[in-house]
Amino acid sequence: MYRLIACDLDETLLDKSRHVSKRTQETIKMAEAQGLVFAPATGRGFYSIKQTLEELDAANKKNHYMIGFNGGVVVENHGPTIIKDFPMPFEILAQLFEFGSNYDVAIHLYTFDQTYVYHSNPEEDAYLTTIPHEKRLDDEISFLKDQVCYKALFQNLDRSYLERLEQEMPKPLHDVLEISYSSNRYIEFNPKGVSKGVALQTLADHLEIPMKETIAIGDNTNDLAMIHAAELGIAVANAVPAVKEAAQHTTIADHEQSVVAEVIETFIL
Repeated sequence: MYRLIACDLDETLLDKSRHVSKRTQETIKMAEAQGLVFAPATGRGFYSIKQTLEELDAANKKNHYMIGFNGGVVVENHGPTIIKDFPMPFEILAQLFEFGSNYDVAIHLYTFDQTYVYHSNPEEDAYLTTIPHEKRLDDEISFLKDQVCYKALFQNLDRSYLERLEQEMPKPLHDVLEISYSSNRYIEFNPKGVSKGVALQTLADHLEIPMKETIAIGDNTNDLAMIHAAELGIAVANAVPAVKEAAQHTTIADHEQSVVAEVIETFIL
């Protein structure tokens, strides 16, 4: 019996309008009535998924959880209360910012409360319309020195450009980072050892749920660690090849077709 699902949001749980379908909402509710814990696991932060938590009827509720910043935080929604976090040292953040500033990328820097976006572009501005953030028009990041930061990312619509950027990153910086990709527009950076997989294990331990009773659902390489960590790793139909290869099961539906409802109906209900 599976008791805990960690589920990616963009291109997995959410459709292209960033909503959870009514079918999926109802299916999750039925599974939760049987004792399932359904935890969104996203590269975004807690406050940027408020709409999703509301659609899941999980906003500010006890015994409802989320994994944010690709595993940088494990949160109980009530409060919110941070159960465990894995911050990024400011020194690494500053090195990343300096490195990224030499490339044609928008740069996102994340604290728990805010996403700071530097060097943005029209495409990224349009993409972020429904996601809370602060657009910065300067290169000043020293104010983050006294804040807790969790993640950074670079954006460019050319995936091969991002991959080349990774190859050109200085080895000492590369060696202290977990690097992944998402939404075919982002290269994402967490401290070494931080991932959705570690966060899933952390949440399972907190809930006293054995890993053999866990499912992870995802579409992109920032989901790989939890796909590997869960007892049952599931790739959605629109997942990248690496995720399909790592998963034990690939769905028929994609994220536009209530794929999470398909998973729950197949493996839970």
